[in-house]
Amino acid sequence: MTRSKLIILAVIAALIAAFLALDLGRFLTLEALKGNRDTLFAAYAANRLPFILGFIAVYVAATALSLPGASILTLAGGAVFGAATATLVVNVGATVGATLAFLVARHLFRDTIQRKFGARLAGFNDGLEKNALGYLLFLRLVPLFPFFLINLGAGLTRIPLRTYVLGTMIGIVPGSFVYCNAGANIARIDSLAGIVSPGVLGAFALLGAFALIPTLYQRLKARRAGG
Repeated sequence: MTRSKLIILAVIAALIAAFLALDLGRFLTLEALKGNRDTLFAAYAANRLPFILGFIAVYVAATALSLPGASILTLAGGAVFGAATATLVVNVGATVGATLAFLVARHLFRDTIQRKFGARLAGFNDGLEKNALGYLLFLRLVPLFPFFLINLGAGLTRIPLRTYVLGTMIGIVPGSFVYCNAGANIARIDSLAGIVSPGVLGAFALLGAFALIPTLYQRLKARRAGG
């Protein structure tokens, strides 16, 4: 492993260790958010732009380092900014943070993965490159896999960066809005489990299915042409 990669790993390890040593996770709970909502809102009212920029920076750091608490941060955004503004702010933070995680995974591990398993992954990579946006939108819209796993896993593939950013930016909007809207009504929330109802999950699944329609059509067309 090169020196630059070792330095990146060391920095990431140090930041995660600091998060754990300082027990910062205690602030990323539903109880802590409810208890500090008025304080957060007062700070936002006094310094709107610096607060927004600070919130985005925290969200970027949490997402880039794959730290727990993104759901609480999204709820916090809704509680402080309101659903519409929070959706935009969260989208910026989540997209930038996810892109950094993607780039780190790509820089650190993709060459090794491709070198060891490139032949086995050739067909997968070819199909992914042709239909990357549809696949990524599906993964972002349908909560089958944790957000951080998609960030890191995508970095190990040959998905173009611009496609990854676009798919992430668009794909996380519905889920972000649901949590931001819930955050705007934080007093009514007793647990994270009840935020996303089966109906909402079904709607996400339907959106994800629509995202795959162009991909499925191209496959069907190719089969007919080949048959």
